[in-house]
Amino acid sequence: MSASPSAVALAPPHLFEQVGAVARRSVMRTVRQRGLLVFPLLFPLILFAINGSALGAATKIRGFPPVSYRDFALAVPFIQGALFVAVSTGTDLARDIESGFFDRLALTPLRGSALLAGQLGGSVVVACVQSVVYLAVGVASGVGIASGFGGALVLLVLSILIAFGFAGLGALLALRFGTGEAVQGFFPLLFVTVFLSSSSLPRNLIQISWFHEVATYNPVSYLIEGIRSLIITGWDAQALALGFGFALLLCVLTLGFAGTAMKNRLVRT
Repeated sequence: MSASPSAVALAPPHLFEQVGAVARRSVMRTVRQRGLLVFPLLFPLILFAINGSALGAATKIRGFPPVSYRDFALAVPFIQGALFVAVSTGTDLARDIESGFFDRLALTPLRGSALLAGQLGGSVVVACVQSVVYLAVGVASGVGIASGFGGALVLLVLSILIAFGFAGLGALLALRFGTGEAVQGFFPLLFVTVFLSSSSLPRNLIQISWFHEVATYNPVSYLIEGIRSLIITGWDAQALALGFGFALLLCVLTLGFAGTAMKNRLVRT
């Protein structure tokens, strides 16, 4: 005797199905908000254009790499774009918390890990678009990629990995504080880490002792130098190892803490 349809318990969707559903929502929301795509693209490129011409005299400093300042500065927009990804990811996630969306999800069998991974889907889309545009604008402006076509692909992978790590940081801030204002309030602090790094000069040419120390211990320096090495040096194993190492460490730490914060935030009822 077969059981009636009403007596058959429906199995919850698999993890990948849950991630896919949330990721589609995140991507569509990102695409519909043109400002999340346009402004993070334009602002770093404007700074790149200004610095590329205004700081060109820095190439005359003894010990500066034998390249144009545009070649040297192109790595910075990738990091600045990643910071914008962090803020937009955190703001969107905080908006879901403030609107009560998380409260409704608590009544569903959706896993917290699937929700977190899916929410970052839109961030990956933005990171991919940003990285391709930054690289294309740099090449169009005369920047050469010393590591060639293969290095350009590695550069894209590294920049997307960095953006994903910062997106995890934005998600962590949203889950811990629950408001978009709190997430946006951290943006100036994040942006300062770029200026207190080797973004403007090689670390060995920074003469101010405290600035040199801060830049040396600032992980952002090694993220920038990993990208920069592919542009102006070629295949620098040490720079790439440090760049990918810190990028992976950023992903592991931010996603790990964000996962814990998600469990605390997504209270089951």
